[in-house]
Parts: sequence; C-alpha cells; structure tokens
Amino acid sequence: MFAKLPFRTGTTSSAIWQGFAGSVMLLLGSLGVGWLASSSVLIRTPLFILARTTPAAVICATVLLCLGALLMFRAWLRLSQHLSGWNDDAGPVLRKALILWVAPMMLTLPLFSRDAYAYIGQGRLMQQDLDPYTNGISALNNYFLLGPDTLWTEAPTPYGPLWLWLEHLAVLIPANSPEIALIPFRLASLAGVVLLAIYVPKLAARHGFNPHRALWLAVLNPVTLMNFIASVHNDSLMMGLVVAGLYYASTKRAVVGILFVTASIAIKPITLIALPFVGLLWAGSRAGWVRKFALWAATLGISMAVMGAMGAVNGLGFGWLAALQTPGTIWHWYAPVGIGSVSLGSLVDWLGGDGTPIADGIQKVAQVISILIVMALAFVKIRLGPSGGLGADLPEPQRYSHAVMRRMAWAFTAVVLLAPMIQPWYVVWLLAFFATTGIKDGWPLRTVFYLSAFFILIALTDQLSVFPWISMEVVRSIAVVVAVMGLLYLTLWDKKTSELFKRNKPDQHAFAVKS
Repeated sequence: MFAKLPFRTGTTSSAIWQGFAGSVMLLLGSLGVGWLASSSVLIRTPLFILARTTPAAVICATVLLCLGALLMFRAWLRLSQHLSGWNDDAGPVLRKALILWVAPMMLTLPLFSRDAYAYIGQGRLMQQDLDPYTNGISALNNYFLLGPDTLWTEAPTPYGPLWLWLEHLAVLIPANSPEIALIPFRLASLAGVVLLAIYVPKLAARHGFNPHRALWLAVLNPVTLMNFIASVHNDSLMMGLVVAGLYYASTKRAVVGILFVTASIAIKPITLIALPFVGLLWAGSRAGWVRKFALWAATLGISMAVMGAMGAVNGLGFGWLAALQTPGTIWHWYAPVGIGSVSLGSLVDWLGGDGTPIADGIQKVAQVISILIVMALAFVKIRLGPSGGLGADLPEPQRYSHAVMRRMAWAFTAVVLLAPMIQPWYVVWLLAFFATTGIKDGWPLRTVFYLSAFFILIALTDQLSVFPWISMEVVRSIAVVVAVMGLLYLTLWDKKTSELFKRNKPDQHAFAVKS
C-alpha cells in the first residue's frame, strides 16, 4: 500500500488539456506534412489540396506540428510537478491524460515515418504469394504508389510471422485507400500502448518502485506516444507484448511469459534478446548452472517451437532470421558507431584508400561486441548482495527479478548504442525497461528529460512530407527554428518547467513508500 501524498488537483486539469490541445495540433499539422500515399483518394480532396500544395498552408502545418509536440512535452513535464507525490489518486489522472492525448493521434496521417506504408507493401507481397524475406516491395507493380520510403523498397522485411499476418489482413480490407488499410496497424499500435499502460506499472510496483510514476515516465512520454501512435510503429505492440511476458515470467508463470515474449519476437525479432533473461527468471535466484542451462534450453525450445509452427503455417519457415540484418544497412549521425565508422571510412577515402571495408568492419566489430555484452549480462552470476541496498525490504524473488530485468535493460542498451542506426523509437524500448527497474530523481531523470527533448527535435525536423515544388530547405529550417527555440524556452526560460532541467536535490518519490 502506498502512502497518501497530496497533489494539486486544480492544476492537473490544465496539464491534461494542454496535452490534448498539443495532440490536436499534431493532428491538424499532419494534414499538411503527414505522409500520404500517392494512390490515396484523400490527396485529391479540396482540404488536402489546399493543405499540401500551398506553401503558406504547409508552413502553417509545420508550425502547428512543432508547437503541438512542444505543448505535449510541456504538459508531460507539468504533470510530474502536479503529481509529485505519486499517490494512488494519480492513477485516474494519468489514465485520463493517456486517453485524451492518444485519441487525436489515432486520426493523424502517419507522422515522422513512412513505415506504415511499407507494412501495406509487405502485405501485398504476401497477397501475391511472394516471399517478403527474399523480396522487397519493389517486386510489386507500381509499388511507389503505396507510399513506402524508397530507402527500404528493395530490402526484405525484418518482421516476424505474426506481423506478416496482420499486414496480409490489412490489404484484404475492401477499400480504395491506403489510409483504410492502416487501420489494423493503428489498432495494433494502440494495443501495444494499452499493454504498456497495464504492465509497466505492475513490473515497477513488483520491483519496489512507484507504478504511477513509471506509467507517466514511460507511457505518457510524448516520445513514446509520437513514435508509437502518431508514427504507427509496430514497435508499440512488440514492446507491449515483451513487457507483459517479462511480468508473467517474473511472477513464476514462466510458460505464459515465454508465449508473450515469443509473440513479441513474431512482431520484431529483436526481442530475442529477452529470452535468456526470461530463462533466468524461470530458474530463480538460487538455481545452479544445471538448472539454468536446462531452463534456458526449455525457454528457447518452447519459443522456437511456436515460431516454427507459425513458419510452417505461412510456409516461410524461419526466413525472418536471414532478414535480421535489414535495419543495419544505414547509419545515423547521432549514433556513435554510425558517425564514427563512416567518418573514419571517409577519411580513408580522402587519403586515397577504400573506406567502405573500414566502415563496414567497424560496424561488424561493434555488433559482435554488443552480442558479447548481452551474453556476459546473461551468463555472469547475479549476486543480490547484503540487505540494505536497493529494495532491501522486498522478498528475495522480487529483488532477483529486479536484478535480472536491470541486466536485460543494459543488454538492450548495448545493442542500441553499438548499432550504426539509432531510431527514436529504439530509445522508447530502453525507457520502458529502465522505468520498470527504477529511474531515480536527479541526474537519471534529467537525462530522460534531455533525451526526450532531443528525440522530439529529431522527429520534428527529420521526416516531413513536402511536395517537390515547395522548398524542403525552407520548411525544415522553419521546423528547426520553432523546435529549437521552443525547447530552449522550456529548458531555460519557462519559470514552471526550467527547474526540472537544473541540478537539485533528488527526492525519493520514485520509490514505493509504505504506509
């Protein structure tokens, strides 16, 4: 039972409605710069013609988009101040905020990413009996009309069989608009956020941390909602399923947990990383090496048996294994391995050599290192240590669950940081895992604030849909100016939010306080 701590109910409402207004602004902004397929009937309607072909309207949409995201960020920050006690009364407030902030986003055109249109193309491959693990979307006639990012049109799908079935289902919907085909993906993204809203607090409470604060931190975060709902990413369902599976595994319902995690792998196979840690949860804190290896084998066996059955049904077997490398074919300037490897390769090119093998080699070495780190985190014995540390008043199984989950969070961190490409939604994976194992006030929480601000900036200035005759340089420059100035205001000059970015004495509201 958590202690009752007061919060200012009169001010929570203003924060909730600020976030709702920001979400509505994202919806309105998406009409002008959200992604539309060339074959969409919407693009031929007067409203969309005006919003997307007139430079002034496109600029207005861009400004609306930026201001909406900034307003949501401010509302999220203000909620933490209004609910600083994180008592049980905070739960209904946070759930109300989640509903109101998500609802308008469910109606936006896809923002910040065209992956949702790639899902449609992959569904068409399934519909035409083409193997999506060996064929890119470019194998389809007039594939460009579907609206996918050309960067991925020749790449095989990196998704699992469960997601392929959903993609196939989406293209069977009788409608002449790609936006109608997006509905199953939107519902899947919503389902993922709902699962996170249920199981992130449960896991946090199990580990001795305040569940309401964890819900606010990981699920209501604008970076989460923008990337999972507005961008319609399947990472939402992947994360919801894996967090649910980890909860059941930590509460001694290992087989149920394995099935949930396997379902997550069948969305995106990256969550294979979670399997050895599920095996550790199943084995328990006092297991010897024989029991650990037996249950690791059982965990892998159950999971791969289910995946094999799915592969047998769709006739594609384990084709997804070969496609695991698909996301590693590009790099980002803010990914340390990406910028480091490409810079060194460019230097070799400048000196007259061939820098491509150098860059590729660095990326492969980084990948091997990440695998070794994951193995070390899974195999090195967990020592809970003497009482008096984190969660000292918790039973041993819960302290052990916390230690295993924390290691898993670091395992995913290693994989993300040592990849040449770090997408904004990859950071949401880490946020969810760390929130369930405790993010303290002070510098850890400020780090979350700064990273959230950074990836909001990346989203607002990266992928905007602008017709060729409208200057992308002008639109992006406006987005950069509005986003940067807005974030500087919130972090430096806003009297209400700037204090959150300053060094101060941490409190203990992250922890569950017993009455």
